[in-house]
Amino acid sequence: MTKLKLGPIPNDKPVSIKLELPATLHRDLVLYAEVLARDTQQPPTDPVKLIVPMLDRFIATDRGFAKARRGRESADN
Repeated sequence: MTKLKLGPIPNDKPVSIKLELPATLHRDLVLYAEVLARDTQQPPTDPVKLIVPMLDRFIATDRGFAKARRGRESADN
């Protein structure tokens, strides 16, 4: 089993967004969706649906951003 940063993708209400990706990044998203489907034993996810959880995970694990956010929140109070 591959250790991925993402787990199963919830079936959430879709939101329309227009985004242009480099072809190499799109191919990686497609491959990531295939690996995720295999590891979670779920049907393959639309690669576009990986973008939000990946961004959420990236932001949640970015220590520099967390520190900046804490600093801003304390300045706002």
